[in-house]
Amino acid sequence: MTDNMILAAQEQVIALTQGAYEKAAAAGLLPAGAAVTAKVDIPKDARNGDYATSFALAAAKPLGKSPRDIAQALLEHMDLSGTYFDKVEMAGPGFLNFTLGSKWLGEVLAVVEREGALYGKSDLGHGKKVMVEFVSANPTGPMHIGNARGGVLGDALASVLERVGYDVWREFYVNDAGNQIHKFALSIDARYRQLILGEDKVEFPADGYQGEDIRELAQGFRAQFGDSWLEKSEEERWNAMADFGLKNNIPRMQEDLRRYKIEYDEWFLESSLHNSGYVRATVDKLTAAGWTYEKDGALWLDTTGLLKKKYLAEGKSQEQVDKLDLKDDVLCRANGFYTYFAADIAYHRNKLEQRKFDTAVNIWGADHHGHVHRLQAALDGLGLDGSHRLVVVLMQLVNLLQDGQPVRMSKRTGKAIALRDLLDEVSVDAARYFFNSRSSTSGLDFDLTLAVREDSENPVYYVQYAHARICSLIAKVVEAEGTSIPAAAEVDARLLCSPEELSLLKTIARFPEELKLAARDYDPSQVNRYLTILAGDFHRFYNAHRIKGETPELVKARLKLADAARSVLANGLTLIGVTAPEKM
Repeated sequence: MTDNMILAAQEQVIALTQGAYEKAAAAGLLPAGAAVTAKVDIPKDARNGDYATSFALAAAKPLGKSPRDIAQALLEHMDLSGTYFDKVEMAGPGFLNFTLGSKWLGEVLAVVEREGALYGKSDLGHGKKVMVEFVSANPTGPMHIGNARGGVLGDALASVLERVGYDVWREFYVNDAGNQIHKFALSIDARYRQLILGEDKVEFPADGYQGEDIRELAQGFRAQFGDSWLEKSEEERWNAMADFGLKNNIPRMQEDLRRYKIEYDEWFLESSLHNSGYVRATVDKLTAAGWTYEKDGALWLDTTGLLKKKYLAEGKSQEQVDKLDLKDDVLCRANGFYTYFAADIAYHRNKLEQRKFDTAVNIWGADHHGHVHRLQAALDGLGLDGSHRLVVVLMQLVNLLQDGQPVRMSKRTGKAIALRDLLDEVSVDAARYFFNSRSSTSGLDFDLTLAVREDSENPVYYVQYAHARICSLIAKVVEAEGTSIPAAAEVDARLLCSPEELSLLKTIARFPEELKLAARDYDPSQVNRYLTILAGDFHRFYNAHRIKGETPELVKARLKLADAARSVLANGLTLIGVTAPEKM
């Protein structure tokens, strides 16, 4: 038995229609041997059945008959006994509309019971290795709300991919090398010297990091090492300051993300690529493949040539490609230092070639849009099929609001809102649910006022309340009726026949398909949207029907339906890292 009852019913429609065609052909009513490919859809209007097939319309030309004549012949040779369907009817120009019956409804309850917390699992991924790299914020300052959105998108996506059969690895790429770390060290060093010599005696770097966190690091360095480092060389001080800053900041980042319920399999250091010679080796490999050249003392990547090759392979015309404003990239500067782009290529080569991930998924801010194709093309140049194996999910900005007004600064620090500031204002559940509530391609308004409200306007409260409401309902019914939640096999699913009951059951059945779509589109917000619909369907069922005081068989059926809804709500909330409370 599959746990995707939507797909199971769809496949049965195909089998029933094909079987009816073969019987009608054997009876001489239709020509035999035609290969017909037809769509099976779920009609938007329930009056048109639960599933509809266009087989008769698709078969009209190869069979040389009208669609309605074909549909009538199929109806006369279709046996629904023992199937998921109670009836099938012809509609319009020859559609066949199928209506689900109690066998299917009962099996939905049985599947949810059997699979429990793993309901929705599938083998879509076939065990392929996928790395999801997300957040990867510079370790030069505190985590901010942009990181908060990327954090939950990456973490929830990783959970969805795991559920549908991928072997998933979560990674944080620590940019602990390069120009930003040099600037970080200079900033701490300037604050350190100002503490000792006075601010008027030490000029702060014009492009230095101005945050209060830099002053705190300088104070911490001085508290640990005293004033003696004034006597060291600049290079010694800078190396020590960078090391001290990173050893303080990275654990803070880990602590903030752990509070946010995010754990990584690895925190990968950019410096390891430089120290091991892997960046140099990667650039040498691109050179050997003929994709680099020297100009003005620097080594350049022929990004233009790589992108032209990529775009032509993707179906763009030569004329379209020639009109693009393409530019090459420096890999190694004239001073011998490798660029960030060179390190990025090496890092992704490490993912795909050395660690053998089938796919690398990155969650990036939308401002990295121009970087995506260049990096994919560079990986293509290394023979790693980056155009297909590197998937980048671009994430739009977050607008923080309070009482409908923009909030840009922390009241506590007067600086940009840090993740820890946000989590002091709203619950982790609210933060995770809100940040995952819309597709990454859409901008997000995070309303602090709404996030702490305890009513149905707050989407996370609405869904969690549905779960808590079911828990309370089940406890009361079990106590009042002197019963327990029945096994699915004990339930007469024919009793679940009202529009509210059928809608709730059909929504429960959609969960595995929703997870497949979320994985296919790299869009975990699909889970949030589904949970909101499921919670709404339960609330409507609850408001329309009693459980207590009904006949014993109806109590069993409705109690089992409510418990199935509870199980799937808990399942979905857990998948996106949000708790499913039993009381509220």
